[in-house]
Amino acid sequence: MDKTAPASAADLMAMSGIEAMRALLAGRFAPPSISQTMGFRLVEVDHGYAAFEGEPSDQILNPMGVVHGGWALTLIDSACGAAGHTTLPAGAGYGTVETKVNFVRAITPATGTLRAEGRVLAQGRTILTAEAKLTDAQGRLYAHGTSTCMILRSEKKA
Repeated sequence: MDKTAPASAADLMAMSGIEAMRALLAGRFAPPSISQTMGFRLVEVDHGYAAFEGEPSDQILNPMGVVHGGWALTLIDSACGAAGHTTLPAGAGYGTVETKVNFVRAITPATGTLRAEGRVLAQGRTILTAEAKLTDAQGRLYAHGTSTCMILRSEKKA
């Protein structure tokens, strides 16, 4: 596989979730375009766990001059979803049903690198829930949230 090739859905679906996340982390596939657009990257995975890091920039400010809340929400949703994906078998994926985030501190371009760590809380056959916290290098909390994801399995054809 070409290291710069984007991962196709078929490529990723052929692997277990943990294998797919580890392949992305190892650079076997180019990161998803959202990573470049939003300025964050996958940095760690384990079963039921995923971490992303990102640098807020002046490209994502709201009218008040602070980083738009959607950036933090996207990091939290990504960490929750990727954590959930690490628990899935080959042929299964996920889709976010809902993400709820509480913002506790303003984020500015001067904040520096932030880390979103997601962990699966519960998983059933069709739904999983996960939580994530967004912190800085000193461990200060900027936001925390939860995601509910539906588990998507390929349909068998008769």
